[in-house]
Amino acid sequence: MKRYIKNILPAAALLLSAGLTSCVGDLDVTPIDPTKNTTLDPIALFNMCYANFAVEGVDGPGSTNVAAKDPGTTGLVREYFNINELTTDEAICSWADDGVATMNTNEYDAGNTFIAIYYNRLYSGISVCNQYLSAASDIDATRTAEVRFIRALEFYLAMDAFGNIPLPTTITTDKPMQKKRAEVYAWLESELLEIEPLLSAPAPKTAADTGYGRVDKAAAWMLLSRLYLNAEVYTGTPQWAKAALYAKKVIDSSYQLYTTSSAGYSAYRKLFMGDNGQNGAAVEAIFPILQQGNRTAAYGCTTFLTASTHSSDMNSNGTNGTWGGNRARKDLVQKFFPNNDAPSGETSAVLTAAGDDRALFWSKGRTLEIGSVDDVKTFKKGFSVTKFTNIKSDGSDATDTGFSDADFFFFRKAEAYLTYAEATARQNGGNATTEGIAYINLLRSRAHATTKTSYTLRDILDERSREFYFEGLRRTDLIRYGYFGGDNTYLWSWKGGVVAGRSFKATRNIFPLPESDLSVNGNLSQNPGY
Repeated sequence: MKRYIKNILPAAALLLSAGLTSCVGDLDVTPIDPTKNTTLDPIALFNMCYANFAVEGVDGPGSTNVAAKDPGTTGLVREYFNINELTTDEAICSWADDGVATMNTNEYDAGNTFIAIYYNRLYSGISVCNQYLSAASDIDATRTAEVRFIRALEFYLAMDAFGNIPLPTTITTDKPMQKKRAEVYAWLESELLEIEPLLSAPAPKTAADTGYGRVDKAAAWMLLSRLYLNAEVYTGTPQWAKAALYAKKVIDSSYQLYTTSSAGYSAYRKLFMGDNGQNGAAVEAIFPILQQGNRTAAYGCTTFLTASTHSSDMNSNGTNGTWGGNRARKDLVQKFFPNNDAPSGETSAVLTAAGDDRALFWSKGRTLEIGSVDDVKTFKKGFSVTKFTNIKSDGSDATDTGFSDADFFFFRKAEAYLTYAEATARQNGGNATTEGIAYINLLRSRAHATTKTSYTLRDILDERSREFYFEGLRRTDLIRYGYFGGDNTYLWSWKGGVVAGRSFKATRNIFPLPESDLSVNGNLSQNPGY
C-alpha cells in the first residue's frame, strides 16, 4: 500500500505555486476531477497536511521545510518529544545539540533551537491546512473536516506549549494577531464541535485497510477530552464532566484496548513494534502517524524514538541506528521499582522483576543515578528505554534498516480510560469511582500488573506515566497536577538544573515565543518571564 512517500511534493514551504505533483495513493484518497481546481492539486495538499506529522521535508532525508542546522531535528514527533518529555521526570538526553541541555534542566530561553523548531513546524502545518481550505474546501466535506481537525490539533499543541499564540485561519500577507490562551481554547472547542459530525464514523483500521492513518470522529472526541481535561490550566475553569463525557464516547466506540500477545511479545510491547500497523495493535490507534522505512524516510518520528534510545551494546532494535541519547531518569524507573530494587540486566530481566509488561528498560551496564553534569552527558548513566523498536512481532525483516516501519500512535484508546478515571475522580473527592477503578484495572491487567481496589488522583498520575512514558503527555500532566513550574514539592532529578531537583518559576509552564517570530511580527508579545 502506498503511504506517505519520500518525495511528497516538489515544492515545499509556502505551497503557493501552481502545478503541485499529486500523490494519489497516499492515505488511499480517491482521485478527484482536476477541472474543479486548476491552481493547486488538492490531493497533494491534503496529503501534505497529514505528512507534516510524519516527515521533515518533501525531498527525503536531509530535506526540511523548517529552517534548522540539522534537517533531521525538525520532525514534529521529535520536537513533541523534546518539549514534553525532556523537560519532565521521564526523559533526559546526553547530546550536546543546541537546546538539549537547557531542556533537560528547565532553563530554556527564547533562543532555544528546539523550541523554535517545534513552533515553526506547527505553524508550517497550519499554513498548509489553510492553503487546502482556501483552495479545496468545497470539493469533499469529509476531507475538509479532516484538514480542519489536523489544523485544530496543531493549534492545540501550540496553545498548550506557548499559551498566547497567533491564530491564523486564512492565507493572507497580514501578520496574525496574538490571541489569549482562553480565546484559543474557545475557538478550539467551537471548531472541534463543528467538525465532529462531519468526520467519518469511528472505525479502527489496519495498514491493509483503506483510510488507515486518516482521522475520524474518535479523534475529535480524544482531542476534546484532552482539551477539557486541561481546561482549568488553559482558562481557569475546570471542565471535568465534559472531559469524562468525551472520553466515554471513545471508550464506547469500536476502537479497542489491544490485549493479544504473540511470539513472546506482550500486547503492550506490540503497540510500539515495527509491524504495529499489521500485528493487530492498530485497533487501539485513533490517529496513527504512518511510517514505512522504504517509503517514509524520516529521522524525526519513530526512527528517532527508536535510534535515540538505543546504543550498540544493546539487543538489536531492527534498525542500524544506535544514537545513544535519550534515556530514563530514575524517577521514571521508580514508578515501576519504588524500592529502587530494579535488577541489572536486559529488558526481559527487568520485565520479570517489575511484574509489569510496560517496564521496558535495559539496565545492563547502566546506573540508575545520573549524579553529575558529566553523567548527564553519558548515555549509560540512566536506564535505557526499549519501548520503541523496529523489530517485528512476526519475525519479518524491516523494509529498510535505516528507517523505522513502526507507526506512531498519537492517540491511543488507553488515554480515554485514564482521562475518564481522572476526570471522574476529581468530581469524587479525589478518589476513583467504581467505573474509573475498573478502567484503570483494564490497563493494569493488559500489562499483567497487580490490580487494586482503589486509586487516588496521585495514583492515576503515576499510572499515566507507566502507560504513556516517552509518548509526549508528561509535561501537560504535571502542569495539570501543579507539579511542574511554581513553588511545589514535587521534585525530580535535574529539575531546575540541580541533581536533587529544585522548583522553578510557574512562568515556565509555557515556553517562550521564538525570537525569530517576535522579530518579524510586531503584533506578538513575549510570554512573561522570558
